[in-house]
Amino acid sequence: MWYAVAAGLLACLATGAAACNAPRAAVVGEVAVAGGSALVTRAWYADPTTDYDHAIFGRATTAQVLRAEVAGADGCLILTAAAGDGHVFEDTAPRIVDLDGDGRAEVIAVRTSLTQGAQLALYGVRGDALAVLATTPYIGQARRWLAPVGGGDIDGDGRIEVAYIDRPHLDRVMRVWRFDGAALTEVYRIPGLTNHRIGDPVISGGFRTCGGVTETVTADAGWTRVMATRIVGGRAVMRDLGPMGQGAFAAALRCGG
Repeated sequence: MWYAVAAGLLACLATGAAACNAPRAAVVGEVAVAGGSALVTRAWYADPTTDYDHAIFGRATTAQVLRAEVAGADGCLILTAAAGDGHVFEDTAPRIVDLDGDGRAEVIAVRTSLTQGAQLALYGVRGDALAVLATTPYIGQARRWLAPVGGGDIDGDGRIEVAYIDRPHLDRVMRVWRFDGAALTEVYRIPGLTNHRIGDPVISGGFRTCGGVTETVTADAGWTRVMATRIVGGRAVMRDLGPMGQGAFAAALRCGG
């Protein structure tokens, strides 16, 4: 096994075709699967821990490592990045998106400090390692969390943004960032939206593209309506897609409403 240090975090590479069998035990949350011919084909969290007493998903465990399956000329490999000392991954599943248009998908993760709360972290394949490429600031307080929406061109400028809900049970603000290959820069803030309720095992909504228009799908702050949001002329345009109910998010993501 080969090890490298990237941005202060430990990254490791496990070699051999057997490494690309389906994830077994110790998976925390769901396995993300990339579409198309992405370099990163799957990603997931693993190695559960009870070090962080938050239970935002109604379970006691968070994850200690992020793993990504990488397709190569000689088959596939598993890359692993540790959350690092005093940190865990606090999420349902990673998200695989090419955020800077270089043809190499980034892996979006929620990395949480035991003392400073959550931050969004982008990981990418660099050489033989799964390296940290950029992070947002920590929220700044323990047991304060963010819920990813995903990645998409929310303002129609041809570049991909990444969005999350900052403190979905408290502030309920969607924050939108752009990755330029080296850093994340915040470009929009949109209040009055959320995508998670305390104890829910899933993060609801995401990005959709319907009729050539890319929007986020979330709930309103009161969790009574499903909302579609995009940026037009630098301003947020929100549309009410209908009442909250069973299957409402899935229908909206399929371009209903």
